[in-house]
Amino acid sequence: MQQLIDPFARAISYLRVSVTDRCDFRCTYCMSEHMTFLPKADLLSLEELDRLCTTFVRLGVQKLRITGGEPLVRKGILTFFEAMSRHLQTGALKELTLTTNGSQLAKFAQPLADLGVRRINVSLDTLDPKKFQDITRWGRLPQVLDGIEAARAAGLRVKINAVALKGFNENELFPLLDWCAANDHDLTFIEVMPMGEDMSPLRLDQYWPLKDLRARLAERFTLTDLAERTGGPARYVRIEETGQKVGFITPLTHNFCESCNRVRLTCTGELYMCLGQEDMADLRAPLRASPDDAVLEQAIRAAIARKPKGHDFDYSRQKVAGQMTRHMSHTGG
Repeated sequence: MQQLIDPFARAISYLRVSVTDRCDFRCTYCMSEHMTFLPKADLLSLEELDRLCTTFVRLGVQKLRITGGEPLVRKGILTFFEAMSRHLQTGALKELTLTTNGSQLAKFAQPLADLGVRRINVSLDTLDPKKFQDITRWGRLPQVLDGIEAARAAGLRVKINAVALKGFNENELFPLLDWCAANDHDLTFIEVMPMGEDMSPLRLDQYWPLKDLRARLAERFTLTDLAERTGGPARYVRIEETGQKVGFITPLTHNFCESCNRVRLTCTGELYMCLGQEDMADLRAPLRASPDDAVLEQAIRAAIARKPKGHDFDYSRQKVAGQMTRHMSHTGG
């Protein structure tokens, strides 16, 4: 089977898959408090997601990251992870992982580890219980910390994704770093966008450029840039005094495009070839139109043939900003 290669000779080996638009939190930078979710008929079934992802694996995808919403609130989600684990067993899939808010990890960490998941990303912006409840609206910090501990106990490697918010978690920079060091968690900071259609004065006030955050770290620690690249937007440093690896994601940075090896599939079957572009391909239609995987493969190849070289600098930043921050916060790394 010929591997997926885009027009710029990049092999597509990484697929991010949203399995639901639902979440049990309502983080202020991500969702409104009273969300209207998609009708269930619009979502791909778990069997359809299996068929789609299996096709991508057959076409050379080696890494699957499962996202949401919150992926672990999807009913029956373990059956999907079980289905994907068969590709780990054959060696066709090298990594199966997920990004989660941690609320359901106490229940799911061990089963996920048993199915071959080796590392996870947990979105966590503060270690203060009151501030955590304020920003998630519905979340409880002890539940998340218990979930993270369950993940550690199950042998899962945990990376913490923290959205940098000026005036909110600015004073937690070093406590968060120390907590991650004490628990052997990697840490990535994500820059909230200072613009967008849903931008409020509060959000503008919360914009904390990561260059400023990094400069503050450098006042206390020795930072060494790492050459590590994952085909994605994160740039990493090592803190020499602690040995920690810390990542930085700035959503409108364009210098990772040349090595981009990933595409993103929504829970309704839309394939986005580039996060910074509106162009997408509808894979739900060919998936449901025919049981013949050849039709689906053709649609996937046609989509990859449209993958751009990089983000469009003329693309409406006002329009994409909020969407990109939400996506990065749920799927970074």
